[in-house]
Amino acid sequence: MKNQNDIRVVFMGTPEFAVAPLKALFEKGYNVCAVVTAPDKPVGRGLKMSMSDVKEFALAKGIEVFQPLSLKDESFLDDLKALNAHIFVVVAFRMLPKAVWSIPEFGTFNLHASLLPQYRGAAPINHAIINGEKKSGVTTFLIDEKIDTGEVLLQRECQIGESETAGELHDKLMLMGADLVCETVDLIVNGQANAINQSTLEVGDNPLKEAPKLDKNTGKIDWNNDTFKIFNLIRGLSPYPAAHSVLIKDNTAIPVKIYSATREDGSPELAVGKILTDAKTYLKVICDGGFISITSIQAAGKKRLNIKDFLAGFRDISLYRFEEK
Repeated sequence: MKNQNDIRVVFMGTPEFAVAPLKALFEKGYNVCAVVTAPDKPVGRGLKMSMSDVKEFALAKGIEVFQPLSLKDESFLDDLKALNAHIFVVVAFRMLPKAVWSIPEFGTFNLHASLLPQYRGAAPINHAIINGEKKSGVTTFLIDEKIDTGEVLLQRECQIGESETAGELHDKLMLMGADLVCETVDLIVNGQANAINQSTLEVGDNPLKEAPKLDKNTGKIDWNNDTFKIFNLIRGLSPYPAAHSVLIKDNTAIPVKIYSATREDGSPELAVGKILTDAKTYLKVICDGGFISITSIQAAGKKRLNIKDFLAGFRDISLYRFEEK
């Protein structure tokens, strides 16, 4: 086996999900010679410049950081080539041009938070739960000209719990992904990798499902849907960006985010969106075939609260209903 310290790695990533694999490579002894991450951006009311999670880790470990505005910038490409890296590792980053991924001797691979070819796209964790999947996993694959279509190197599968949220699955896959990235680098640099075309992987009777970027419409609750669909939407978008709806009464409309709930089967005779509550301990919403009992909610401009605290500070809740869709 090659000495890890002799293998020069360039790591590309931005959010928290990417930090665990970067940390694992660093602690395993690979020579992470540089990190490529998103430029700093202004956040909050004060528009204070904020760095990415990956950059923060890299600086703490003395790793050189690149933050190009364009991945096709000639000076950036020259800097990348001058690093003489053996391999590029990509986790939760933007699409790379061929001018970048074709540079290193051993190629460039990406970690994706799904069992490819299922759930190609920007939000695989969220969409897997929204669709009520029972399993997920992580995949490493060689990057090519298209998004998430390259030859698969390794995969690891895990079960999704019945009440598991996107945040919980994110953390589980983050740790699994860190191990898989290290295992993938080991195989590649030692000439033991076996790349498999995605078209040969079985997807069973299910058609291929995509995982497009989330937008506001993704999270809007349609109370005409059944309890399973609404429950899966809520947990698939928790804790971020959160499913949302609107509480209405006469000319009053209060947007809310719903972070957690339980579902109950039943045959309610009242209209969809109608609220059932004792104004103290529970708030149930009528939908198709049952009820959604909200347990954590946030009104616009307010803090996230458990349902008891929310009801304690909300007057005349029984006079409200939820907007149908």
